[in-house]
Amino acid sequence: MCLLFTYFAGLKALKHLNKYLFAYKTRLILGILFVAASNLFAIFPAQMARESIDLIKSILDKYTKAIGSDRELLKTELMDSVFYFFMLITAFAVIRGIFMYLMRQTIIVMSRHIEYDLKNEIFHHYQNLDQGFYRNNRIGDLMARISEDVSRVRMYVGPAIMYAINLVVTIILVLTVMFSVNVRLTWLVILPLPLLSFAIYKINNLINTRSDAIQNQLSSLTSFVQEAFSGIRVVKAFAAEAPNQESFEKETEIYREKQMSLAKVDAFFFPLMVFLTGLSLVITIYIGGLEVIAGRATLGNIAEFVLYVYMLTWPVTSLGYTSSLIQRAAASQARINEFLETKATITEPNEFYWDLKESIVFDGVTYTYPGKTIPALDALQFTIPKGSTFAILGNTGSGKTTLVQLLLRIMDPQGGAILMDGVDLRERNLKHWKSKIGYVPQDVFLFSDTLENNIAFGLNLSADGLSEKTIEAAKMASLHENILTFSEGYQTRVGERGITLSGGQKQRVAIARAFIKNPEVLVLDDCLSALDTKTEAHILENLSKIKEGKTTIIVSHRVSSVKDADKILVLDLGKMLEIGTHQELMKLNGSYSDIYNKQLLEEQEEG
Repeated sequence: MCLLFTYFAGLKALKHLNKYLFAYKTRLILGILFVAASNLFAIFPAQMARESIDLIKSILDKYTKAIGSDRELLKTELMDSVFYFFMLITAFAVIRGIFMYLMRQTIIVMSRHIEYDLKNEIFHHYQNLDQGFYRNNRIGDLMARISEDVSRVRMYVGPAIMYAINLVVTIILVLTVMFSVNVRLTWLVILPLPLLSFAIYKINNLINTRSDAIQNQLSSLTSFVQEAFSGIRVVKAFAAEAPNQESFEKETEIYREKQMSLAKVDAFFFPLMVFLTGLSLVITIYIGGLEVIAGRATLGNIAEFVLYVYMLTWPVTSLGYTSSLIQRAAASQARINEFLETKATITEPNEFYWDLKESIVFDGVTYTYPGKTIPALDALQFTIPKGSTFAILGNTGSGKTTLVQLLLRIMDPQGGAILMDGVDLRERNLKHWKSKIGYVPQDVFLFSDTLENNIAFGLNLSADGLSEKTIEAAKMASLHENILTFSEGYQTRVGERGITLSGGQKQRVAIARAFIKNPEVLVLDDCLSALDTKTEAHILENLSKIKEGKTTIIVSHRVSSVKDADKILVLDLGKMLEIGTHQELMKLNGSYSDIYNKQLLEEQEEG
């Protein structure tokens, strides 16, 4: 009953998996047949044991009364019977083993296929969600749902289903045979089994609760260690090793206490199981003996029932375990469904492919971040002609990056529209639009891979053309000479998040990554800030060589990066202050002029 209740309670969340069970229905049906066959060949040995014991007893009774040659004949018959039943039971055991192997090869392998499919479904859905989703959810939580939660779900579509089928088939087959042999003995023998199942169910819940607590603490401990080692330079710089060690000891002490709590429950689990199983065996032998004395059973029946008790013990024992697996899987699938049911706010229409022919227009674009009252961008109105170099200048918090994210459709405007040749960007094919863009973010992210693969990220190039294009892009980003100083050159692995590179080197890798695409629209989001003026000038010079026919958008807080642009937009607190060429803005003697003069003075003082 507890298994059925648990199953139906979790059915709502787990129904998402029905499509996978249907997809692998052949394996599931074969698995059910193999479960039934393996249990059938487990019953036959018990019946053979009964027949063999009764036959041997009959022969022995005759043997004690026989004399002379009759005794030898009976002795030979006895040996032949023992050998016959030994071979028969062995054959049944081998056949059962084969069916058990096939059972696991169908149901458990099916669960691995479903695990693979579910992980891919989740990862695909994650990639289609917009930045707001990642802003509102922790990366650790996303990882837990695609790893730990999926693993728990797999335990439902694999072991839980297999044990549940095995439980039903075993109980039906074994109890049918037992009741056909001796009804009274059957009722008495199975009496402790429901108690065993209930006890295991309760204890298993305790084990799972404490295991979850241990897992959570382990995650906390792992996060602590990861942060401590990631920030080891800061720890040593402030001589904070002792406080750090003390904090670690507190975390490990909590972990130890939770492990000891689980160990106490584990220590109680197995003795209880052995006791209740042994109780069924004692009842079988005692009541069976009384039935033999009364002439209602044979010695073979006692041996047969002992084997049946062993056959029922594991399925009944697994009842609590299976219920727990279903509960945990339902909880995990509910967590997975929560994210799978999250809809992306950035939708992609099935628009045909298109090319930018005239201009990009920001038509009254407004955007306010969730939880904020002041707009990050406030009714921006300007035009970026195709093939021009457009610069956006502003201090930190002026809205420069927000503007770029709207242009890339990482998020959509809350007011106004971004028009591509007069058509709202939201009506264009998103993947096609992004394929035309080379983007260098302010916050550079490098993968734990080779320099070559990081530069060529996102390209589908043949092995022959990859190296040549990579080198050319690196030269354009003033990175090639640096790479040659590494012992492994372009095959140098940059470490996690590019930890082995300096800030300037990482930014140049990101610039080369954008250059290698030869994009129609090039967006540089304050990506020259970590570079010295000489390197910055070299990159801008190279940029001027390749930007012909390309729309280039340079975002910066440094005038040196933007002064040669065709148009310069000056932003402050999301509002457009000025727009024009360098000369036009200098003549205005306004915000741009103030920024230019201030930075020029700072450079002279540094020089």
